[in-house]
Order: sequence, then structure tokens, then C-alpha cells
Amino acid sequence: MLELIDIKLERENRKVLKGISAKFEDRKIYAILGNNGVGKSTLAYIIMGLESYRDHEGEIIFDGKKINEKSVSERAKLGITLVWQEPARFEGLTVKEYLTLGSKKRFSEMELLEALRIVGLSGDYLYRFADNSLSGGERKRIELASILLLNPKFVVLDEPDSGIDIISTNMIEEVLRKLKNAGATLLVITHREEIAKMADEAYLMCDGEFLESGTVDKIIEFYKSHCDNCNHINKPEEGELSVRNKVR
Repeated sequence: MLELIDIKLERENRKVLKGISAKFEDRKIYAILGNNGVGKSTLAYIIMGLESYRDHEGEIIFDGKKINEKSVSERAKLGITLVWQEPARFEGLTVKEYLTLGSKKRFSEMELLEALRIVGLSGDYLYRFADNSLSGGERKRIELASILLLNPKFVVLDEPDSGIDIISTNMIEEVLRKLKNAGATLLVITHREEIAKMADEAYLMCDGEFLESGTVDKIIEFYKSHCDNCNHINKPEEGELSVRNKVR
């Protein structure tokens, strides 16, 4: 579905990404597990094609075609979408209008209510405004509902539990499962082991590199033993660099 080939990015004489390579196959859930500040969100922005991140080196291949030069909107039309860590606010739009924004499909009210139900919101949210009157957690749930309706091919979720209480882990798992069953490939960026456990395969990231990749249990064990209480973030010790940029 999507392949990253030797992705590198430098900012202010600092190498933010140091040669990321990976292949993400159809209908699978992948996790990138790592502490804050190691380059996870930067990689998400590069995949989505944000203008200020398109000066990276390396190639992004989607459905067999290079997409480096494509804009955010062009990538969205191909079926790539990003769930932001901090969801957007839309002044003057109701939740119903936000959920259907940019979609060519006409959704029935039943479909909209079902999307809200999955993310744990009642139907009366349809007619509330998607602005500052909603909490961060409510806006994150509404954004997840909009992704369910969008039916994308490739979804990057940047800290999907951000702003949502820990009890809602089951809701996030249901969203991921629904998207996967609908045919999407998912890339979940997180620093929480509970979220990483929802994936089929995982990568451990530090200092702009993948230190290790493989089964979720293997990566979580590595994370717990090397990263959970790390006091030298982005300065991995030599023994921790066992596997770099492993292409699966």
C-alpha cells in the first residue's frame, strides 16, 4: 500500500529523520512506538505531504507510484488521511456539517448517528457547533467519526488517544477495527503501550530512526526495557541499535 524509502529530514543543522525505510501492506495495522520528540509526528507530516515538510530526502511510494510532489489535497484524493494529535476547530460549522465536509457521498442521518455511536457520542452532537464549545476529547472523537465516514485507504493516526480518557481505549480499538475491516491500512503513532497493542506489527523509534521492528509484543518489551524510563532520549546507547530501518 505505502512504502517509505530512506526518508531523511534536516532542520537547523539537526538530522530529524535519519533514513527511515518501511513497507506498509494492505489491511494491516502498524504502530510506531516511541517517546515524545523522537520524530514520530514529523514522519506523519511527511507522509501526509504538509508543505513545510516536503523538502525531505527519499521517496514515498503509494499504490506503486511516487507521490513526493503531490500536495496534501492530492494525497487526500488518493485516499491518504491524517488524524491530527490536536483536532481542528471549525467556527460556524455544526458537527453534522463537519462530518460531511468535502465528501461526495450523501450520508443518511442513520449513518452519521452510527459513526457518532462508535466514538461514544450521542446523536444530539450532530447539531452542536464544532468549535471551542467542545472539549478536546469531544473534538477528537468527532474527528475519528469523520474518518470512519471518509472510508480512506491509508490512515495515519497521530496519538489517537490524545485528549481522550484512558477508559476510551476500547472505543479507539473499535475505530481501528472498523477501518481495517473496511479495507484501510493504518499507521498508529503513539507513546502508549496500550495503543500499540492494537497493531499487527510495530516499529520502535528513537532519534529519527527505527531501532527495532517486528511483532507488537517484541517491540513493547523492547520499549519497556529500554525506553519507558529513559533519561537519554534521542541518544540511544550502542547496544540499543540492533536493527536500523529494517524493511519488512
